[in-house]
Amino acid sequence: MEHFIKCISCGGEFGGNKVIYSCPNCGGLLEIGYDFESICERLGKSDWTSRPLSVWRYREFLPIGPLIEPITLGEGGTSLHRCQRLGERIGISRLRVKNEGENPTGSFKDRGMAVGITKALELGKRWVACASTGNTSASLAAYAAKAGIRRTVLVPKGGVAYGKIAQAIAHGAEIVEVEGNFDEALRLIIELAVRIPELYLMNSVNPYRLEGQKTLAFELFDQLGGRVPDCVVVPVGNAGNISAIWKGFRELEASGLLDPPLPRMIGIQAEGAAPIVKAFKSGSDAIDPIEEPATVATAIRIGRPASWKKALRAVRESGGLMEAVSDEEILLAQRLLAAEEGIFVEPASASSIAGLMKLRQSGEISGEEEVVCVATGHGLKDPEVIVESFKGPLSLQDFLLSIRAMAKAA
Repeated sequence: MEHFIKCISCGGEFGGNKVIYSCPNCGGLLEIGYDFESICERLGKSDWTSRPLSVWRYREFLPIGPLIEPITLGEGGTSLHRCQRLGERIGISRLRVKNEGENPTGSFKDRGMAVGITKALELGKRWVACASTGNTSASLAAYAAKAGIRRTVLVPKGGVAYGKIAQAIAHGAEIVEVEGNFDEALRLIIELAVRIPELYLMNSVNPYRLEGQKTLAFELFDQLGGRVPDCVVVPVGNAGNISAIWKGFRELEASGLLDPPLPRMIGIQAEGAAPIVKAFKSGSDAIDPIEEPATVATAIRIGRPASWKKALRAVRESGGLMEAVSDEEILLAQRLLAAEEGIFVEPASASSIAGLMKLRQSGEISGEEEVVCVATGHGLKDPEVIVESFKGPLSLQDFLLSIRAMAKAA
């Protein structure tokens, strides 16, 4: 597959298969570009429409050579749930939830990690590493274990849910605690990756990893029968996912498979970690980082998101929105999604539902629009929040008394 690396700031282009994490000319963020005529030719000769729904169904859109065997645990192909009861409660007649918690390690990160680890092997790398608030560490550890290569994870001390660290430990990762928050951990691992050529960085500043995450857009297109929704609502932490999904829609259009209009991309951050929301609402072209981000939604507790520029571009190009929600709104949305639709997600995932509720109330999303909320991770990733709010089970005696009271009332 012919591809190249390009800078989103200065437009510089570099050959594919290079190990670079920022633009050598201006330090800007990088993304992968393609020759779409070549993609269309390859699609015409392939049997891609008969492949199972998964990340690798869309191999022609991925920067992986034809001779490399993908590292896969069965990622992608997640359900798109029609949420009628919750939609009626919110005031959205066509609401769906894309449940990324169904991925092998329980989060959307598996899409990117499958492609990123496969690329690492193609580049001859035998050691991968990341900074993480939890989901990335679990995914990196699992896919690196499948590939049989060394895996190292830097985490903020005391700042990650145990359900996520447990996965990384089980998959044999080296866990390194860093004094400070995620932003400090990311700064350190980028510095190490630049100094140590053997170490391959797997955070979202690696443009190859994000290529797997764009396949969510392709799946939505297929699951909706060759069309796309009006809005896609996405939780935003480090901001790689919303920009990757938008890239996927743009590539469907560039390949002639999708006609405009494309969906509005709507990014949701927690109020205590919302630098991109503030930049969007003020019309600024730069964020003001938050030094001590605070939110119950640990997966998006990031004050200095690495891909903020890509996220702002995605939202503005698509005519979308950014909104911040409180922890109380997030936890309410988490309970509603579980109680009304049977979908249990971690707090960060529920921010997309919370944001939709807020934007519907304000009238910025209409009740007639078709909306897909992306739920990024399973609720078992961070069960402590639910358990802490649980008042405890009923005693058998109280239960029987309630039954008798019901019988008398009848």
